[in-house]
Amino acid sequence: MRTLFQVALGVIAAIGGFVDIGDIVFNAQAGATLRYAAIWAVPVGVLGIIVFAEMSGRVAAIAKKPNFVLVRERYGQRLSLLTLVTSLVLTVLTLAAELGGLGFILNYFFDVSTSFFIVVGLLLTVAAAILLPFEGIERLFGYAGLALLVYVAASLKLDPNWSELGRGLIPDAKSSAVYWYFVVGLMAAAFMPYEIYFYSSGGIEEGWTERDLTVNRLNSIVGFALGGVLAVGIMVASAQVLFPAGISSPETVGTVAMVAQVPYGEIGLVLALLGMLFAIGGATIDTAFSAGYNLAQHQGWKWGKRYKLSGEPRFSLALAAFALIGFAIASTGVDPVELTEYAVIFSVPVLPLTYLPVLIAGNDRAVMGPHVNGLLARALGWGYFALICVLAVAAPILFLATNGGS
Repeated sequence: MRTLFQVALGVIAAIGGFVDIGDIVFNAQAGATLRYAAIWAVPVGVLGIIVFAEMSGRVAAIAKKPNFVLVRERYGQRLSLLTLVTSLVLTVLTLAAELGGLGFILNYFFDVSTSFFIVVGLLLTVAAAILLPFEGIERLFGYAGLALLVYVAASLKLDPNWSELGRGLIPDAKSSAVYWYFVVGLMAAAFMPYEIYFYSSGGIEEGWTERDLTVNRLNSIVGFALGGVLAVGIMVASAQVLFPAGISSPETVGTVAMVAQVPYGEIGLVLALLGMLFAIGGATIDTAFSAGYNLAQHQGWKWGKRYKLSGEPRFSLALAAFALIGFAIASTGVDPVELTEYAVIFSVPVLPLTYLPVLIAGNDRAVMGPHVNGLLARALGWGYFALICVLAVAAPILFLATNGGS
């Protein structure tokens, strides 16, 4: 049981990255449009984020340096400031989308108004941030979000075409631009910058040391693998329900929730909506804290839930400011799904700036001592960094060329 609770950080970080408001719909669109053809992109992305999450957690445990401390140390003043500004813009946009998503999900339950429940979502997020300890936030949102496993059960109950699904694990180099748009988007979702910001800072929040390296490995492997399983479950279930119905572009989380209703009725629908509520709530917490962490770490402020928020006014004010900005954007009525998809695609060019300092620190024996990256970690790290650079170029081009996968 203790081991189960120890992987909560990886679970909440992964759920925020793989099944936030935009990814839930994007995964369903991939299944509804391509059936199983793009599934291979998910395990490729999962392995990559496991490599970098484990590395960033190890750096946090040994060197006591989360991501944006590395950015500040490894880059010059201008480049670190550019990385900070772009990360804050994209993270706050994602935060706004998650708050909008919370409004939609809560309104599905109570049917008052989305605008009203965006306010409720903001208040619940603030209450969780103030009242719950860091470990409590991880466990509540991380484990409750696993109600989305209903999609894995649904995909199995609906009896997929296993031979076709198996072919989806093999890339098709001759496919269309729309196919590659979804492939790049699925991979990019695995590397969302705020995942690594939250994960590395979470290791500091939990006081990880050399003795916690096994816990770090468990978090990175189990947590992010679970996120990948949830993404595949939504894709496969959508391929079996939405594709035959000719719904190639589900636009709302409500449509995606009804996929689970087909095999399991009202229970499936309720489980899907509850899973979405906590997954999107977890992503809201992730993004709000990631923005606060990044600014505080770049500026050298005291930060974190491990101290009382009243004892670190600059960090607390930054959290409040980012939450209010996100709320103001969400309150304009902007489509949260579209907003997240834009944030995913246009965050990809920032990915190299996010992950390079982690890789350099992990390779530095002066920083890591005997826990420096071994040959396999170096090879995977540089290989995935090259892939991230390719994604950084391809994502905006494919987005424009396909009109967002249309």
